[in-house]
Amino acid sequence: MALAVCLVFDAAARRALQQLWARLEDLGVPTLLTHTHGRHVPHLSYAVLRSYDVEDVTAALATLPDGGPLTLYSDALGAFRRGRVWLSPAPTADLLRRQQRVVDTVTAVGADLHKHYRPGVWTPHLTLSPRARLEDLPRVAAVVYDVLPLETVVSGAALIDTTTGERRPLRRVP
Repeated sequence: MALAVCLVFDAAARRALQQLWARLEDLGVPTLLTHTHGRHVPHLSYAVLRSYDVEDVTAALATLPDGGPLTLYSDALGAFRRGRVWLSPAPTADLLRRQQRVVDTVTAVGADLHKHYRPGVWTPHLTLSPRARLEDLPRVAAVVYDVLPLETVVSGAALIDTTTGERRPLRRVP
């Protein structure tokens, strides 16, 4: 079980991203709509924690200032090894500062950060398909390029249990 510190989107962005997932599903490309527990929401993870005390993490994040809403601009498609395909939001200085602050805060209370979320290694991404096949990529690209560029507004943040999909909303947007 892992815990993710995530940014979540306003209704318009959430709808746009879920419609993109639905279009990909219609083409037979698996997305977060049908992955694992089926409770996924569009999000951007600042940090994924492999071990943690959820109360300590929650309390520590509550000490961070509210960064307020954030607009992400995506105009690229990316892929990680093992088939994870994603939208690539521009890594603005503000986004990188916020992520660094979150990582520093959660690791200071003993949380074990997944290695791909270390500042300087972290690649901001909005997952479309967790397990696309190589032969899916041209169809994924065609669907995605129909909607890019895409601006999405972050309106909240949450701790999300990656095993169950349970969300604990945070009072502030770090």
